[in-house]
Amino acid sequence: MRMDSMTKMWVSLIGIGLMAFSAIIVAFARHKTKGWIRGVLTFVAFIMLMVGALYGLISMF
Repeated sequence: MRMDSMTKMWVSLIGIGLMAFSAIIVAFARHKTKGWIRGVLTFVAFIMLMVGALYGLISMF
């Protein structure tokens, strides 16, 4: 299945947004939280980073 250029643009922007939002979550977790909440937020940010990277890879092909 081929994607047109507009679809690729939106997939790429979603990937960039997820990666940026995960960086904000990690920064917030490290500066404002402690304990298990920090771990949960970091884990959620890691998952968002991986999904964002996957979206970025998909948009290249």
